[in-house]
Amino acid sequence: MNAPEDFGQASAALRSLAILEVVVRADRLISLTEIVDQMALPKPTVFRLLSALEKGGWILRQPGDKDYTVGSRLADFGLGIMMNNSVRMLRHTILANIGNKLGETCNITMLDGNEIVYIDRVETQWPLKVDLKPGARVPLHCSASGKLFMSQMRSSKRRALLENLDLRRFTGNTISSLDLLESELDRTRKSEIGIDNQEYLDGLICVAVPIMDGNGQIAAALAVQAPIARLTLANALEHVVHLKAAAAAMSETFSGSAGSAAAALETQPRRA
Repeated sequence: MNAPEDFGQASAALRSLAILEVVVRADRLISLTEIVDQMALPKPTVFRLLSALEKGGWILRQPGDKDYTVGSRLADFGLGIMMNNSVRMLRHTILANIGNKLGETCNITMLDGNEIVYIDRVETQWPLKVDLKPGARVPLHCSASGKLFMSQMRSSKRRALLENLDLRRFTGNTISSLDLLESELDRTRKSEIGIDNQEYLDGLICVAVPIMDGNGQIAAALAVQAPIARLTLANALEHVVHLKAAAAAMSETFSGSAGSAAAALETQPRRA
């Protein structure tokens, strides 16, 4: 663990922001004691700030204990930044390039609670396509991106999430068995490739790869999506190498290295 920073003279606002940063970086339930250790502030001060943040919906305290996690307001705030920040245009350019290269619809998604939300999308020019605009939401268990995100979770967190998900069957291919889905997620974790083989919509396949942030954590997913009549799953998997190259360029936009991402655009060939 890094040495705690000195927030003794900081304002309440800066201390609160620092606490939010600690909670977000934990990527798990984090105890009051752990937060106090990282903040190097008196326990009553940290508890008072946490109570204010909890009241405002920025963090969530587990019932009956003093473990904390990200609240709905903070999650929405982070999602809003990713959808509207200054590097959105750069990220969209990379997305447009890979969509043009593959000739199919490509999208960027993020995890939001127990759903996947589309934050950007480039549509194919083919008339046969599925219209899912930015802001649209899809279930975790039957989407390529959703399975990719769940596969990267700690096993205990993943199991708890799965046990509370509605594993509704949307098509004949939807995996609605908890044990079968966990096996699928284990395979997804090893390959780092999410697959939707007509599991959400009949006739539609999707392949997704992770977009990592500066801390080596999955921040978003990049996917290609098409009707199986035009693109088989095997053909879609052949595009993974190109998707991963584009995802690597996009990862710079999620870690603040926009200059590196701009340079990476030169490596994204366009479809003739």
